[in-house]
Amino acid sequence: MNKRKPPLNALHAFVVTARHLNFTRAAEELFVTQGAVSRQIAALEAWLGFSLFQRQARGLRLTQQGSLLLPEIREAFDRLFTATDNAYRKNGIIRMKAPTCAMRWLVPRLMNIEQERPDIHVSLTTTTEHDVDFNIEDFDVAIVFAPDVAPQQHDGKLFDEVLSPVLAPHLLPDGPGTLTQASLCRLTFLHPTYDQRDWRLWLKTHPIDEQVMRRNQQFDTMDLAISAAIQGFGIAIADITLVAEDIQQQRLIMPFDDTVKTGAAYYLVHRPGMQAEWLNDFINCFIGGIAVP
Repeated sequence: MNKRKPPLNALHAFVVTARHLNFTRAAEELFVTQGAVSRQIAALEAWLGFSLFQRQARGLRLTQQGSLLLPEIREAFDRLFTATDNAYRKNGIIRMKAPTCAMRWLVPRLMNIEQERPDIHVSLTTTTEHDVDFNIEDFDVAIVFAPDVAPQQHDGKLFDEVLSPVLAPHLLPDGPGTLTQASLCRLTFLHPTYDQRDWRLWLKTHPIDEQVMRRNQQFDTMDLAISAAIQGFGIAIADITLVAEDIQQQRLIMPFDDTVKTGAAYYLVHRPGMQAEWLNDFINCFIGGIAVP
């Protein structure tokens, strides 16, 4: 005997609407119109033969039949989503979130992992955000920038934030060690933040007055400030780990030997509760090749 096939889209709309008890908020989550959600619920009620919600002036309320049906339907969808998500993850696709400022450091390491483990594929999302919330964000791993305290659970410290000025070689033709306070005044100071805190921190550790910062340009990220410095826009304050390749390739030079630690650091974190062999392999490859000072 053939069983009637339930309307899955309408059942999903029922679960979402029951969570919000509001057609408008359910429609926002489902990326459809309020009218579409209302029609799906009406069609499901007609298919079932009873009402699921009582329409009230302040919103919706589940009927007795709706309250009895909801737990089983919600559990069924949870199991469905878990099964399909696990199947997706078993393909070895790692969804990774990373701050844009870390890209100069990150990309070469992802290339190395791709060569060593071609079976592992990384789907990378970059952002100006410095943290991750696995409760609402669909990522497997993330690089987190912690300004003072390490995340409670992490897979390892990647590197500390250590700052020093950098600029394009043609702005200092006589080489490192020849930059004076007078010549600093003629340069544009490139800031990775609008509060200029990184430059001010470095200057406090050196006998150089903050008044040298006569010409300033702010950027949204350190990566943008570094890129501007490479093009000769001015002198940037940068994390020496992030510009290590640029210095090696002589796109940038450090006019001073001195550096300053900010107390911040970058960490690798992964979604709690994940049990996947390929994820462990990725973490081991990623962390294993990093020498943390």
